[in-house]
Amino acid sequence: MIKGGKLIIFSAPSGSGKTTIVRYLLEQPELNLAFSVSATSRPRRMKEKNGEHYYFMSVSEFKNHIKNDDFLEWEEVYRDNFYGTLKSEVERLWAEGKNVIFDIDVVGGLRIKKKFPEETLAVFVKPPSVDELKIRLKKRSTESEDKINMRVAKASVEMATAPQFDSIIKNYDLNTALKEAHQLVANFVGVETKEK
Repeated sequence: MIKGGKLIIFSAPSGSGKTTIVRYLLEQPELNLAFSVSATSRPRRMKEKNGEHYYFMSVSEFKNHIKNDDFLEWEEVYRDNFYGTLKSEVERLWAEGKNVIFDIDVVGGLRIKKKFPEETLAVFVKPPSVDELKIRLKKRSTESEDKINMRVAKASVEMATAPQFDSIIKNYDLNTALKEAHQLVANFVGVETKEK
């Protein structure tokens, strides 16, 4: 794989606020970030667009990409629900001269960090508590009670991986978390920051 800019990973249990943080960072032009769109075999939700939210593919298509070694990392998160990062996606963004930012599950995040230890900043976003996580997931109203309980059970396991990341942001207060994330990324990509 050709090497280019920096890789910035944000991982967290579902509902921790990592997507909000990543969206905020993408809006900061001085950081020169581009979002790495993941591939998935899970069904598309309402309002999701192929190539913008995910690259949606069938389970057999996904397995073909695995066989062809097209992924930087991939995982079967739930049965037949695969997620992964296509090498071609990262290469495309690096070719545009961008630093690549990921909103990715903890296992995938740590795999990328292992492959590119020097070029990667891995940040874990910690929610106030697993109970708070459950409240946030329920507020979303996008999933069944069973799915929410599955995510909450998985969150406890994911929280245990936090020490393996370069930095941990505690998302108790969103504005504080956003400032902290901006400072971390700016330092990593070598950008001077003015206090916002």
